[in-house]
Amino acid sequence: MAMSFDKSAARVKAASRHIPGGVNSNFRAGISPTPLVVQKGEGAHLIDADGNRLIDYYLGMGAILLGHNPKPVVDAIRAQLEHGILYAAQCEIEYEAAELFCKLIPCAERVRFNSSGSEVVQAVFRLARAATGRPTIVKFEGHYHGWFDNIAWSTAPGPSEFGNEDDPAHVSGTPGMAPHSDAGLDVVVWNDLERLRKRLLKRDVAAVIMEPAMCNTSAIHPAPGYLEGVRKLCDETGTILVFDEVITGFRVAPGGMQSLMKVTPDLAVFGKAIANGMPVAAFAGKAEIMDQVVTKKVLHGGTYNAHPLGMAAMVATLKSIADGKVHAGIAKHGEKLMAGFERILRERQVAGRVQGFPGIFHVALGRREPIRNYRDATMTDKAMYVKLTTAMMHRGVRALERGAWFVSAAHDDAAVDETLEAFDAALTEISR
Repeated sequence: MAMSFDKSAARVKAASRHIPGGVNSNFRAGISPTPLVVQKGEGAHLIDADGNRLIDYYLGMGAILLGHNPKPVVDAIRAQLEHGILYAAQCEIEYEAAELFCKLIPCAERVRFNSSGSEVVQAVFRLARAATGRPTIVKFEGHYHGWFDNIAWSTAPGPSEFGNEDDPAHVSGTPGMAPHSDAGLDVVVWNDLERLRKRLLKRDVAAVIMEPAMCNTSAIHPAPGYLEGVRKLCDETGTILVFDEVITGFRVAPGGMQSLMKVTPDLAVFGKAIANGMPVAAFAGKAEIMDQVVTKKVLHGGTYNAHPLGMAAMVATLKSIADGKVHAGIAKHGEKLMAGFERILRERQVAGRVQGFPGIFHVALGRREPIRNYRDATMTDKAMYVKLTTAMMHRGVRALERGAWFVSAAHDDAAVDETLEAFDAALTEISR
C-alpha cells in the first residue's frame, strides 16, 4: 500500500502563512509529492509527520555521515551543553577539532571555522586575491560554491544558455543578483585541461575553484590526469588552487577527495559531513596563505565561528571516522546499491547510468554513456527520474530528485535490500 504524505503537505501549506513556501531553503521546496515534515531521525531512517518510516538517502543533503542521531555525537553535544553555549572567546574543544582536522586533511597546515559552505568560499576568495594581487576567480560550469552573488553564476544553466565551450556564457543563478556581480569571475568547462590552460596563461587569475569530483551535478570523476594537470598549471602561472570539498570532504574518505587523488590544493573548503549535521564549515590550506588573516589583517569574522556545540560534534565525528572503518562499511553498502541499481536497469531494459563513489553516487535515466561534465548531465530524462523518486517515496525510500544518493554508516544490508526492492518496483511502475 502506497504511503500517504497528507499531513506533511498540510503542515507545509499552513506554515506558508509565516514562512515563504513553508520552507527555509529553496532547495527544500517543490519536492514531489511534497516537501517533508520530519518528527525524528534515527540511524538510516526518518519518521515523518504522517508516521511513515522512510529509508533516508538525502542525509541532510549529505551532511549526515554516521547516521541520524549517532550516540557519540549526541553525547558530545550534551556534554558541551553542561559547559555553555557561546562565549565570544576560545575554548579547548575548538583547538582539539582543529588538530584532528589538520591530521586528516593533506592541505591543512592551518584551518579556520565558519557556519556554512557559502561563507568559507568567500573567505578563500578574499585570501587568494590578497595573496596574489590579482582580481579574477575562475570557476567551472555546473559547479556550485554557494548562493552569494559573486559566485552563483552558471551553476545550472539550460542548454540554450550555454554559449560556446571555449567561452561559456555567464548565466545568473537567480533574479535579484547585483548588477555586474560577476565582474571578478570567469567560467570554464570542467574536465578540459587545454581550455583551462588558455585561460590561466593570461595571468590575471587569483584562484581556480572546483569540486575535485563534481557532485552537485551528477557524481563525476575527474578525467585521468586532470587534477594533476590543473595543479601543475596553477604552479606555473602563480594561481592558487582551491578545492571545494563541502560534499566530498570526509564523505569519500577521512582525508577527502584530495587524499584519494593524491593532489594537494593550496586551499580547500569543507562543510556538511564535517560534524554529522551540525552547522560547521572550514577553510584550510597553506600556512603562508592562511596566516594572512594575521600578517595582512585580511578580515575573517563571525559570531558563530567555532561554535562550541558544533566543535564538540566535529570532534566526535572525526574521531569516529579517523581509522577508516566507517568508510569501509559505507563502501560495502554503497557499492552494493550501485551494483543493484545497474542490474535492475539492465533487467528492466531501461536506459540509465550509475556513477560516482560509494558514499555519494548519481543515478540518471535516459542515458547509458558516461557523464563527463555538466553539459553531459543535462542530457538525461529528469522528468522520468522525478517520477521514479516519487514512486519510491510511496514505497518508503527517500531519494533526492537531482539523482544524488548519499550513504551513511547506518545503512545496512537490510536497508539496501529494501531499497533495491523499492527501486525495482518503482521503475517497473513508471515504465509501463
